[in-house]
Amino acid sequence: MAEHIRIRRALISVSDKSGLVEFARELAEMGVEIISTGGTAAALAKAGIAVVPIESVTGFPEMMDGRVKTLHPKVHGGLLGVRNNSEHMAAMTAHGIAPIDLVCVNLYPFEATVAKPGIAEHDAIENIDIGGPSMLRSAAKNFESVTVVTDGAQYPRVIGEMRANDGATTMALRRECAQAVFARTAEYDGAIARWMSTAGFAHAEAASTASDAAPLFPHQANIRLELTDELRYGENPHQRGAVYADRSFTGPSVVGAQLLHGKPLSYNNLLDAAAALELVQDLHAQRPNCTACAVIKHTNPCGAAIADSVLAAFEHAWSGDPMAAFGGIVAFSSTVDVATAEAMATGERFLEVVIAPGYEPKALETLQARWKNARLLATCHASPALNQALTWRSIPGGMLVQERDVHRIDAAQFTHAAGPVPSAATLADAALMFAVAKHLKSNAVCIGANGTLFGAGAGQMDRVASCRNAVEKAHAKLAAAAAGTVAVAASDAFFPFADGPTLLADAGVRCIVHPGGSRRDQDTFDLCNARGITCLLTGSRHFRH
Repeated sequence: MAEHIRIRRALISVSDKSGLVEFARELAEMGVEIISTGGTAAALAKAGIAVVPIESVTGFPEMMDGRVKTLHPKVHGGLLGVRNNSEHMAAMTAHGIAPIDLVCVNLYPFEATVAKPGIAEHDAIENIDIGGPSMLRSAAKNFESVTVVTDGAQYPRVIGEMRANDGATTMALRRECAQAVFARTAEYDGAIARWMSTAGFAHAEAASTASDAAPLFPHQANIRLELTDELRYGENPHQRGAVYADRSFTGPSVVGAQLLHGKPLSYNNLLDAAAALELVQDLHAQRPNCTACAVIKHTNPCGAAIADSVLAAFEHAWSGDPMAAFGGIVAFSSTVDVATAEAMATGERFLEVVIAPGYEPKALETLQARWKNARLLATCHASPALNQALTWRSIPGGMLVQERDVHRIDAAQFTHAAGPVPSAATLADAALMFAVAKHLKSNAVCIGANGTLFGAGAGQMDRVASCRNAVEKAHAKLAAAAAGTVAVAASDAFFPFADGPTLLADAGVRCIVHPGGSRRDQDTFDLCNARGITCLLTGSRHFRH
């Protein structure tokens, strides 16, 4: 097949008309005959560009509200006919089918349609394109002879090649464009499949019983991801890395955050910043009228606090483990003000990433002046995306899929199992510490009071070691706590024995909160009753592996 194929005849049918007139005018100036449909043809004619209506080619009018217009042998024969196959060419001649050398199609905006709140099922279905993908696939299959354009970003490249090659395109471009077609149609079909398996057919699901409702885990899973950046490397310099965006995600996300200052985010930065953002959202949910601050190192909280001011939240969070916080990630639930920025920039503190809903102008200037490379990210104020039902995690040979852990921690649902009746302040701290434990790697135990994390033990192979690490980290703050302070320890899962709680009690903890459910829970209750320690059960476990 020839390296260069001259474009003599083009079929254009687009939903997104950005750049359409300029592209078509360039084609027309090079002598290309343009065939078009419906609204596209009207837009081109209005711009003074000669257009052959599709019905003049097929001999049939557009019908069924535009559902049928290009599904015709004179269209697909003109796209699929192999130019150096004599039988194909003879059939085209016999049936009056002229070759089509270029197809320009972008699809009905299905993804944008179903992303609208409360979209009617009928509107979603009418935005499922049939003729467009069919033409794209026909043209892409015959890329040796046909140039296929799916995106306005390709217009300049195609026109440039044609001008450089006397109206022709190269094989390399045609192959590249064909690959883009199959990627796009796969993505498009995946979006339709996802909608049909979840949000689609809402009225049918509402009328169905639990047994015949759409399954949470479809037999075949389609994930829509878009490459947004190639990273310098992955977790380590010898690993390549990249980040993809999930365009269906609607909540705050570090992938969609605005980088206001600093170097591009690394693989590890993204992991840590995502962990910080999730934690600060859970903390803020405990006391929405306050500011939450989280400090993350290697995806684990080393500082967390909630306070009446942004500055107090930061100072308390940083005090949790200043050594670990050095070079860490800080997240806020509120806009960073000048006083907080000045405190962050004071002394030997060093931060890799700061993430917040926004920054006061002078606060941003202060942080930019303090650190040349620190990444300053701005996200929206929106609540967590609780509707994002599934999380995906790759393992060699497959994927693990589960529902997101969006279970809200509510102290009102805790069960008082042993020891003194907790005060309202103690209950609030118990909920806050359990929220922190939820975001620590299992086995997880943390200690804190007065809205502040004192210390944590995470990722240990046994829960006693986590208790020991938490006590070691919290020791100085426990010793310095004011008289009457009720230190709270939280565990992400039950205590299998009373040995861990004994370590916590010996360190000065006066309230222990954990899910319960161990066969030896009574041993922990007996210890708490004997030592005057409040024991609360949450009834929910929050492992994080």
